[in-house]
Amino acid sequence: MEGGGSAGVWATGDWERRGAAGAGAVRSGTAGASRAPRSCEVRRGALALWRRLSGLRGSRAQDICLSDAPSRSDYRAPPPPRRSPGPWWPDPDDPLTPRWQLGPRYAAKQFARHGAASGVAAGSLWPSREQLRELEAEEREWCPSLAAMQESLRAQRRAEEQKRQARERLIAECMAKMPQMVENWRRQQQERREKEQADKERRARLQAEAQERLGYHVDPRSARFQELLQDLEKQQRKRLKEEKQRQKKEARAAALAAAAAPDPAASAPDPAASAAPSS
Repeated sequence: MEGGGSAGVWATGDWERRGAAGAGAVRSGTAGASRAPRSCEVRRGALALWRRLSGLRGSRAQDICLSDAPSRSDYRAPPPPRRSPGPWWPDPDDPLTPRWQLGPRYAAKQFARHGAASGVAAGSLWPSREQLRELEAEEREWCPSLAAMQESLRAQRRAEEQKRQARERLIAECMAKMPQMVENWRRQQQERREKEQADKERRARLQAEAQERLGYHVDPRSARFQELLQDLEKQQRKRLKEEKQRQKKEARAAALAAAAAPDPAASAPDPAASAAPSS
């Protein structure tokens, strides 16, 4: 069945090809048109007339045209476009001309390709004084000399060495201060613990005093107990403040009394001065 179908398709294609050839002969008006035109465009025009006469679909024309198309092995790519043998200069008045083709860069390119035939003076391709200074500055920045790179490496190593020495000195100083720092930290921790213990004992005394004032056991978290505790704390702070003020007054009075009292060593007579008139 598969082979018969292929044969039928080829037979149909052959019949269509013969019909296309006949349509071309009718269109051209010649009786001996056994040779079909090889151009695909002419064949499409003949097939259009033939479709009108026979009522075939348009897809058959494409099949016939593709059947006569050249195979892949017969394809030959067109040769690449050849360059002009001489230099080519763009039109400066043309707005589509690229800007770089109107400058010295394009002239240098033409001179590099065609040499003296380009008509470009070789001396005009050299950079100007300003361009030369810019090129030298760029070269100094991005391509320094060997001596400059060695000096930069030496400066970098000196900076790293100074940084290392400074870090070692800082570490040595901190290690020398370490025993004193540890001692200070321990003293601070001890003072903090003592202060916490003193606050805890003071709060316990205030709670006991509040319990005695209320006369019955009360929850320490209650609002009434907290208010009474705050009042007791205020009274205690007030007593401590008065005690400090009293101690300051006593210290000031003692200092005034010591300043007002005569110095016994200064008031005693000098024995050498008293013995001089008697002699």
